[in-house]
Amino acid sequence: MRLVFAGTPVFAQQALAALHASGHDIALVMTQPDRPAGRGMQLQASAVKQYALEHGMRVCQPSGLRLDGKYADEAATAQAAIAHAKADAMVVVAYGLLLPPWTLNSVPMGCLNIHASLLPRWRGAAPIQRAIEAGDGESGVCIMQMEAGLDTGPVLWRQALTLSEDETSASLHDKLADVGAQGIVQTLAQLPNLTAVPQPEDGVTYAAKIDKHEALIDWSMAATVLARRIRAFDPFPGAHTLRHSQPMKIWAAQVLPQTSHQAPGTVLQASEQGLDVACGEGVLRLLQLQKPGGKRLAFAEMLRGQADWQGTVLGH
Repeated sequence: MRLVFAGTPVFAQQALAALHASGHDIALVMTQPDRPAGRGMQLQASAVKQYALEHGMRVCQPSGLRLDGKYADEAATAQAAIAHAKADAMVVVAYGLLLPPWTLNSVPMGCLNIHASLLPRWRGAAPIQRAIEAGDGESGVCIMQMEAGLDTGPVLWRQALTLSEDETSASLHDKLADVGAQGIVQTLAQLPNLTAVPQPEDGVTYAAKIDKHEALIDWSMAATVLARRIRAFDPFPGAHTLRHSQPMKIWAAQVLPQTSHQAPGTVLQASEQGLDVACGEGVLRLLQLQKPGGKRLAFAEMLRGQADWQGTVLGH
């Protein structure tokens, strides 16, 4: 098929690469404008843009798509580029901009979206993180026909995936990116013979965008909840706590089968096995930590040369 592709991060780049490798003609690639990144805050192209330029694809980077909005001129340029592409369909993957009605009707076969959840559960911006945070036993990918609502369109293809007990957002992201890339190739190969199945009205949940303030550990929560949050916020924004008013990121932890009557945040024991911390309910053993400017370290490494952990209260 002749396609317009709209996406931005690595998750989307993998789908673009799969479509390109399968012989589809990518007539236009739409992606977010370059953003400052890294310590020097230099402008950096998205993963999708980098792939597109490496393979000679035409790129369009509007800041917005509303023809009556702040970026109306850029939206009009994008509209002209899509019309010029004369594509059969548009594939949208983690693009980062809402598509107004004119975009949904801009190609004959409409817009197909790769979404990293089992819809209607976890519609919205952060389905991978929210699934892990909630303790879901499975996740997956849905490919839907887009409509005006937020991830409300009928589903053409879906595949479920069981989550491991130590699943992080990083590991699940990579698994679902691979599933989604394979899925969109399969879906396009079967069109127009696939039946779009409307999403059920029951079971709708929304995956709100991750805010950095959520990553500050609240030790009054249950250890099981905190363990899930630590995995959900790896790699971004990284769960963290305070020790002597200094931030410290937590990358791995496990719930211990014991209780504590100490104040939440109190360090109960520091050993080669990890840092045991009292929670509102239960005890959490911290296994991998990171100090500002440092790298991720197993607690056993951090313990060497630092014996003043016992009795410390983490947090505010």
